[in-house]
Amino acid sequence: VQLVESGGGMVQPGGSLRLSCVASGFTFSNYDMTWVRQAPGKGPKWVSHIHTGGSTTYYADSVKGRFTTSRDNAKNTLYLQMNSLKPEDTALYYCARIRLGGVPTRIDDYDYWGQGTQVTVSS
Repeated sequence: VQLVESGGGMVQPGGSLRLSCVASGFTFSNYDMTWVRQAPGKGPKWVSHIHTGGSTTYYADSVKGRFTTSRDNAKNTLYLQMNSLKPEDTALYYCARIRLGGVPTRIDDYDYWGQGTQVTVSS
């Protein structure tokens, strides 16, 4: 199993970024997927997750209305569109696979993680 994120970078407040996560080594369409972020000096926090078919998504209150999670099962790719970025969105962003039967918002139920991509929001 491999998850590879990309798309991070530095952006000014109010800007946008689109993260991608390419999955391999498993049947991507069979698993709910999640985005997690970790700010400097803090623990990882759930950001969003998406069901297998892509039609159902959930978001943390802190990003609701600004972030959009989607997936392309034909391309084995998970996306996170981030708009209206704020300095407090600065973090290392990970995609992770939610284990079958796991609780989507429980960090311990993520069985594979990517290496992370850094997002920095600063003027």
